[in-house]
Amino acid sequence: MSKSKLRSKILNLRKKNSNKKLSLNPDRIYRFLKKNKINFKNVGGYYPCNHEIDDLDMLYFLRNKKANISLPIIRENNQMDFFEWTNKDPLKINKYGIAEPTLGKKIYPDIIFVPLVAYDDDLNRLGYGGGFYDRYLEKVSKIKKIFKIGLGFSYQEIKKIPINKYDKKLDLIITEKKIIQ
Repeated sequence: MSKSKLRSKILNLRKKNSNKKLSLNPDRIYRFLKKNKINFKNVGGYYPCNHEIDDLDMLYFLRNKKANISLPIIRENNQMDFFEWTNKDPLKINKYGIAEPTLGKKIYPDIIFVPLVAYDDDLNRLGYGGGFYDRYLEKVSKIKKIFKIGLGFSYQEIKKIPINKYDKKLDLIITEKKIIQ
């Protein structure tokens, strides 16, 4: 199945399941990060939209553990950067309908939470098709090591994601049911 057909199928499934209150366990994820000595001083998250799994409780939890939280801003030429954010800071809606910070300090995250349309057991992800995260991860990997965590629902898992040379593999995938590494 092509990426676009797969994307459409899973997005419809996500919409149908949006009434279910499935969520992540911030404490379980925090314990995993600590146990595996994964640096989370600077965390890149996202403001959930389009029935994505909600990462906000986890971001607030990590902020209480002294992490700096940042959210992406999509800039000119479809480039993305992350900017420091707290839940007291205002957000604006960008041209894609996504909430993003209005100002703040640019951050290069140590870990980044990436929303998933679909994923497989080989840590491949299917996104929305714009390549924003793949381009960002390529750019930042030249500056520092970044730990990439995909977040999704268990029903978004498929047997095999079709990939190309631009697709960036994740280091970890977390759902409401399990952690894939």
